[in-house]
Amino acid sequence: MGSSPGSPPARAPCDPHGFTVPVSCGWGGRKRCFEVGIFLSSSGSDWELSCVIELCFLPWKNLFPTCRGAGACLSAQPLVSGSEGGLTGVLQNQKTKEQIESLLQDGKHQELRERLCCRLSFGTAGLRSAMGAGFCYINDLTVIQSTQGIYKYLERNFSDFKQRGFVVGYDTRGQVTSNCSSKKLAKLTAAVLLAKDVLVYFFSTYVPTPFVPYAVQQLGAVAGVMITASHNRKEDNGYKVYWENGAQITSPHDKEIIKCIEECVEPWNGSWNENRVDTSPLRQDPLRRICDSYMQDLTKICYHRELNVQSSLKFVHTSFHGVGHDYVQLAFKAFGFQPPIPVPEQKDPDPDFSTVKCPNPEEGESVLELSLRLAEKEGAKVVVATDPDADRLAVAEQQDNGCWKVFTGNELAALFGWWMFSCWKENCSPDADVRNVYMLATTVSSKILRAIALKEGFHFEETLPGFKWIGSRVKNLLDNGKEVLFAFEESIGFMCGTSVLDKDGVSAAVVIAEMATYLQGQGLTLAQKLLDIYETYGYHISKTSYFLCYDPPTIKRIFERLRNFEGPQCYPKCCGAYNILHVRDVTTGYDSSQLNHKSVLPVSRNSQMLTFTFQNGCVATLRTSGTEPKIKYYAEMCALPGLSDRGVLEEELQKLIEALIENFLEPAKNGLTWRSA
Repeated sequence: MGSSPGSPPARAPCDPHGFTVPVSCGWGGRKRCFEVGIFLSSSGSDWELSCVIELCFLPWKNLFPTCRGAGACLSAQPLVSGSEGGLTGVLQNQKTKEQIESLLQDGKHQELRERLCCRLSFGTAGLRSAMGAGFCYINDLTVIQSTQGIYKYLERNFSDFKQRGFVVGYDTRGQVTSNCSSKKLAKLTAAVLLAKDVLVYFFSTYVPTPFVPYAVQQLGAVAGVMITASHNRKEDNGYKVYWENGAQITSPHDKEIIKCIEECVEPWNGSWNENRVDTSPLRQDPLRRICDSYMQDLTKICYHRELNVQSSLKFVHTSFHGVGHDYVQLAFKAFGFQPPIPVPEQKDPDPDFSTVKCPNPEEGESVLELSLRLAEKEGAKVVVATDPDADRLAVAEQQDNGCWKVFTGNELAALFGWWMFSCWKENCSPDADVRNVYMLATTVSSKILRAIALKEGFHFEETLPGFKWIGSRVKNLLDNGKEVLFAFEESIGFMCGTSVLDKDGVSAAVVIAEMATYLQGQGLTLAQKLLDIYETYGYHISKTSYFLCYDPPTIKRIFERLRNFEGPQCYPKCCGAYNILHVRDVTTGYDSSQLNHKSVLPVSRNSQMLTFTFQNGCVATLRTSGTEPKIKYYAEMCALPGLSDRGVLEEELQKLIEALIENFLEPAKNGLTWRSA
């Protein structure tokens, strides 16, 4: 007996213990009937969706449901009564269940599909999404599933996994509407591992993100997780994974972990027991040991303690309602400074980030208003701002005219690079070889370190965007006897020294304070020293922005057009009036500057990234975002030393950017929306 599209098909009686309703499946155009579950596609009718959720989700009072694979499988397999994964489980999240029930009752089937028919995947910073119900959201279940997958992967790769242990840290984020907080998600992460007899180093309070990779190395753990969404909006949270080397995971680990997660989507016995972390003998609190050790290691990059102790320079610090206040205070103490003046409205944790629209210090003066006003009141000339998880740093300095200069990430990198190398030269042993010294940056960041390296004789290397690539490469260099002084990414992420193989706002804050103190003794400000660096090594003027594009085929078409600009596999030779010397395509592995035309950087086929080096000294990169519907552009004019007319250079850069947008991105034709960064 047939049925019209979208209407209930003929079906046998069923109950949650024996699901037999046939449902359309979008996988390969097949229609299948599952005894233990169904695959739900976006093409399914509203009736089918309702049937699925009513019969599969509602009886599962704790799983809301369980997802199998990328197509969202809603399992109807009955559970064992009394088990922690079963109907009587007491640790399920009532709030997220209510969200799904409410969407169903309100007939919001499209939103249900969006929440239930796709899974989170590892991006540039692990998992990151909004908190709430659904497999593409951060919640109790998706964190349990992710941890189970990680456990399975680590068990396969480390015979001593359980003995060496796993580090778990968290920030101060939380959301009442989904009963979801970083601490709760961290406790669930620990619960999964403790139930499998794994030693877990679980911090007893919130910590900066850099503490987790630092602890992984110090404790000899096989891996670690930090529950944080860094500087994202208040609705978001994340799950950041570090490998045994203390760096963020890279391929193939990320892909293999995803596979393991898809094999372990049903919560194991004990996975919901978040209170296990409070009673298990396998849980250790590393807070005191790691904090003391971190602060001690920090003194290795303190070169002028005597100046710090006597300094009259005042500093204001804001932690943007996050974790940074206590730890930045300790870092300043370790360097011999008086503690920085905290912004009272922002020093304590607040998951709502009540005083700022966006908790991202990179946004500049608009989000630093409270800090700048306090600094003016207190007579402080320098403001340091750590983002909510304290892994990034923004800096502002009051100028002679009373105005504030908020430094860009690239400008701060010029200062840090000069400082770290100058301190190395003053303190290195007589037989030290500058050719053994390295600095690194992501390929979309300023080339100023390259200019310094060329003149001073040390090595400079580029990596793909993301600190996971920097951390892994730094570890490799260290293992081969090299000395790494500094690394950065343009989005105010800095690594001073190598105690932490990730960006670290705490160490960067105290290093910039020591630098400012030293320069004050020389009669200079940070801004004046920056100009001196550019005069010495050449001006590097950069601009970054992006366009929004919500249509993936359009994004792909834009980049494919550039790859076949003047014929098949023929990249553009000019952009308007500007001649192109070299093209690098990391997506395909092509680089015209290399003799074999192969990119030195690893191929990254899952993203789009093209870099153009122009005859006038400009370097411009177009790339997609791994987490947002953006086409980003990064452009920098790299001038030779002596070409000091900044105005002329800025005008030339602006004209080239306009040509790049008009000729390569074609925003009007492609429906792109411009946003300034």
